[in-house]
Amino acid sequence: MVANENSASLNSDKEIFSAKKEEDISNWYSEIIKTAELVDLRYNVKGFVVYQPWAVRTLELMYGFFEKNLQEREHEPYFFPALIPEKNFNLESSHIEGFAPEVFWVTEHGAGEKFDEKLALRPTSETAFYQMFSLWIRSYQDLPFRTYQRAQVWRYETSATRPLLRSREFFWLESHCAFPDKESAFQNVLGDMKTTESVMHQIFGVPFIYFQRPQWDKFPGADNTFGADALTPSGRVVQQPSTHMLGTNFSKPFNVSFVDKEGNSQFAYLTCYGPAISRILASVILTHGDDKGLRFPFEIVPKQIVIVPIAFEKNSLVLEKAKELKSILSSTGFRVELDSSSKRPGEKFYFWEMKGVPIRIELGPKELDSNKLVLFRRDTSEKVSINESELIDKINFLGKAISKNLKDSADEWFSNSIIDVSSYDEIADVVGKGIARCNFCSLELDGESCAEKIEKELFATVRGKRIDKQEKPNGVCVVCEKPAKEVVYIAKQY
Repeated sequence: MVANENSASLNSDKEIFSAKKEEDISNWYSEIIKTAELVDLRYNVKGFVVYQPWAVRTLELMYGFFEKNLQEREHEPYFFPALIPEKNFNLESSHIEGFAPEVFWVTEHGAGEKFDEKLALRPTSETAFYQMFSLWIRSYQDLPFRTYQRAQVWRYETSATRPLLRSREFFWLESHCAFPDKESAFQNVLGDMKTTESVMHQIFGVPFIYFQRPQWDKFPGADNTFGADALTPSGRVVQQPSTHMLGTNFSKPFNVSFVDKEGNSQFAYLTCYGPAISRILASVILTHGDDKGLRFPFEIVPKQIVIVPIAFEKNSLVLEKAKELKSILSSTGFRVELDSSSKRPGEKFYFWEMKGVPIRIELGPKELDSNKLVLFRRDTSEKVSINESELIDKINFLGKAISKNLKDSADEWFSNSIIDVSSYDEIADVVGKGIARCNFCSLELDGESCAEKIEKELFATVRGKRIDKQEKPNGVCVVCEKPAKEVVYIAKQY
């Protein structure tokens, strides 16, 4: 892969993007999606986009880290059909009520011949998995039963669509598991949270907080929902992986039951977990990108290293050496690009910086004569000259350092964006810039009226209370001034 001749011309004499990230995050995001050739919006069905190679390769790497973690947690992979019969949805009333407005229905085939029953393009797969669970699970010896699938889901998003962030088709993983009791189910939910921390935060460098959602904002059909909220530079949160305690709400209508050790029939306790990989990619872009373009952690970028030979047209040995370096690095396991295109070095530099390649190797006649190499790191724009013999060790060091620097910078920014507030008026000053933390009356249904006031007047939502630590309220609810039972977080949402 070399600089695409159809890409925007990039050189040191002009700005790459007309919009600045800190000044106009919306247009900056739109420009970077287009210029970096992540998705093409010109597909002629509203809300659907074409994912281009740089995005697809990144998503594949991201999928790999999540799937590896789930398999280490003894989740087995499945592929389920995309179509779900309407009767499956109707078995769990609150589930169909929650998802009905978003479902794409398939009603006919061939030359207009109607199906006997409507079929849904899956908006989520609880009603597909649990139908099969009822056939597969018979005894306590079959439990725990842990599954997942890599899949697309379709939801008729009525709000304005936004590539990767809010689409009518997105790519995700969903895990569905069954357990003999509530406690073991909850331990699995905690495991889902640890997966999100281990992968999305520690590897992808996207900080978040896991919240227990209010009862009025839980997943349709769940007893409790726990959602990870990341933050964008616009001050809005993006809901990332959620995990749900479904209890027996689905196992009863779908008859997901088992015979326990005493010979009694019991309903299984179910959980589900859904990392939307395409939406996580949006958070990676928004969290780490800058005015030059993308910045990716070393682990998930399609090309980790680009080699740019300089003046190789006049000295064939330069190109030969560049090819040798690519072979050595590739055989070591690195993802390497050699850009031997006819573009000027400056254009190549700007192009690959825009694409987010973490390390650039510059090699010209001068470096060839001295057995030196110039390494450029994308995150800090620093250059260092090294001996050729140091190359592998230095790449390993820089790869880890770049990922750590991106993560640490994001963590600091995220932490500084959480602001304590003590009054209703102060919430308005924070939301849209960051996340407000405050006292609140209740996350049970009796607190919904206060949440509705916040949503109606401030266009923000109560995200919930932290699940990773207990925070005790001290005082009254910032809305109704009744004694506070919870410390909650409030933000505007994409």
